[in-house]
Amino acid sequence: MATCVARRALAVGSRWWSRSLTGARWPRPLCAAAGAGAFSPAATTTTRRHLSSRNRPEGKVLETVGVFEVPKQNGKYETGQLFLHSIFGYRGVVLFPWQARLYDRDVASAAPEKAENPAGHGSKEVKGKTHTYYQVLIDARDCPHISQRSQTEAVTFLANHDDSRALYAIPGLDYVSHEDILPYTSTDQVPIQHELFERFLLYDQTKAPPFVARETLRAWQEKNHPWLELSDVHRETTENIRVTVIPFYMGMRVCGQPGPLLAGWRYCIRLENLDSDVVQLRERHWRIFSLSGTLETVRGRGVVGREPVLSKEQPAFQYSSHVSLQASSGHMWGTFRFERPDGSHFDVRIPPFSLESNKDEKTPPSGLHWPRRGGRQASRVSWSNGCASPEHDSAKHPDHKCRNLAEEQL
Repeated sequence: MATCVARRALAVGSRWWSRSLTGARWPRPLCAAAGAGAFSPAATTTTRRHLSSRNRPEGKVLETVGVFEVPKQNGKYETGQLFLHSIFGYRGVVLFPWQARLYDRDVASAAPEKAENPAGHGSKEVKGKTHTYYQVLIDARDCPHISQRSQTEAVTFLANHDDSRALYAIPGLDYVSHEDILPYTSTDQVPIQHELFERFLLYDQTKAPPFVARETLRAWQEKNHPWLELSDVHRETTENIRVTVIPFYMGMRVCGQPGPLLAGWRYCIRLENLDSDVVQLRERHWRIFSLSGTLETVRGRGVVGREPVLSKEQPAFQYSSHVSLQASSGHMWGTFRFERPDGSHFDVRIPPFSLESNKDEKTPPSGLHWPRRGGRQASRVSWSNGCASPEHDSAKHPDHKCRNLAEEQL
């Protein structure tokens, strides 16, 4: 596609994406090619760059997979909207929107500092504002190429059968903020490869976008609403490192036989480097306050077994973890310690966030165990043999026994 020129190239592993950011007319062609090298999501130049033999994988030909549309400044994207993720570069499709309350401490109104309290460290008063997120499916072809920067099995559920120690994850399910959506259209009737795409969406060329929700999607959304719902988003920036936290209530379970009843939550965290300097996450420091009156501390190396590097080329890292309390609610806050290339360190604040349980708790999520149809089922993962700690890597510690949530696994 010789006409595909770009000021910015987005790539996912061996997938090449090109788009024009400014000074161009919409719509623009969205091109892709299989290859080895790739531009990074942050590789922006001041002049237009042709995808020439110098920066295109040798022997690879660009093919048009869609046409970019004008991103919406106002309003919401509809079910069936195809998009490219502006940070991680994967292809996806919108299932349905969520209206969340965004508590952004970077834009909080000026207020006197408060002493530290169980809700978090000393901070400004923060008022939430409405912000749109979307439940989306990730194209399975792109999952292997983003797995080092963003978990593709981050949406987890408690089991709905006798094995109360199990968690289940739906591969390729994600939450995406409105500003991260880069919409495009495609003439392909199945443009996204995901086992749930054709179960949830029906092609209808008379509609725009031409994919409409099946009854299966509406029923699944209604049944699993309490476990999927995104309600609060917390954000704070320290020294150009922005931390975004989204907590999700998962339900109650018995920890061990016999054992206490625990409330469980998963939380998704995104780390973004807003500067050009390279930094690496080295340590985490969590404080967890429970309604039962306990205040616990968790320290450890990295997160989920990794110490990600955030650079201009790879500015973001996103992961999910779990926590459980012997109480119906609590709070979490803390810091991440980063290292600069010269060996110096600095701490980045994790915005305090609430852990709230659903008072009208219903049955565990359903619709996770459909028969295989040429794809993957919801996959089973371990949750610390019935208990969870922040950033606990249960895959590396299958023999971890039930204990207090803040007792760190070494």
